[in-house]
Amino acid sequence: MSKSVFFLSDAHLGAEEEDKEKLKEEKLISFLDKVREEGEFLYLVGDMFEFWFEYKNVIPKRHFKVLGKLKQLVDGGMKIKYLVGNHDFWLGDFLPREIGIPIFKEPLEVVHQEKRIFITHGDGLAKKDLGYRILKKILRNRVNIFLYRQIPPDVSYPLARFVARRSRESVQKRDSSHLEEYESFAAEKIKQGFDAVILAHTHVPVLLDLDGRIYLNLGDWFQHFTYGRLCEGKFHLESYD
Repeated sequence: MSKSVFFLSDAHLGAEEEDKEKLKEEKLISFLDKVREEGEFLYLVGDMFEFWFEYKNVIPKRHFKVLGKLKQLVDGGMKIKYLVGNHDFWLGDFLPREIGIPIFKEPLEVVHQEKRIFITHGDGLAKKDLGYRILKKILRNRVNIFLYRQIPPDVSYPLARFVARRSRESVQKRDSSHLEEYESFAAEKIKQGFDAVILAHTHVPVLLDLDGRIYLNLGDWFQHFTYGRLCEGKFHLESYD
C-alpha cells in the first residue's frame, strides 16, 4: 500500500477552555503519530493556531507539545507544508527555521499520485468577505506589525485572542450561501484542469464529486475532528476518533 498524503486545518489551538484544549491537543498528537506511520506528505491548510504572533525572542509557549511533535515528523523525513489562514497573519520564520516547515502565503498547485491539486485556506473567497479583505491588508502592513510588537506579550496575547475568537465565531454564524460560493469556486478551478480542490476556513466538512473531480473542505479539528487523505489516487474525508 502506498503512503498517503494528509490534509488538516482549523485546529485553532489555544481557543478554548483548558479541558477542551487538552483533549484537542492529545487527539492532534495521536493523529500526527498516525500520519508519521502512514503518510509521506502533510499539508496544514491554515488556522492551526487561534492566534500566533512572533516577537523577536518569544513564541506562544502553550503550543510546545504540538510543535515538538511536528519537529519529530520533519526529522523523520515527513514533508510538511503550511498554508496561512486568516488567523496566521503574523507567522514569522520560526516554523521554517526551527521546525523545518515552509510557509506559503499564496495558494498551492501540487501533484500527488497523478492528481493535480489546488490548495488554499479559503479566507476572503465569499462575496461577504469584502471587509475582511480590506482588514487583511491592514493586518499584514509592516508598520502595523512593528507597532504591535511594542506591546508586551502578556498584554498583546489576551487582546489578540479576543479578536481572533470574534472572527472565528463570525465564520460559524454565517448562512449557507457562503458554502455555495465555496463549491462554485471549486467548480471553476476544476474547469481549469484540477483534479481536486482542497479548501478550509468554513469549519464545515465537505466531500463532493463534481463530474469525476473532487471538492474537499477539511472541516475543523475542534468540533468535527476531520481531515483529508489521498490514498492510492482516491480522496477521502475522514473523522479521527
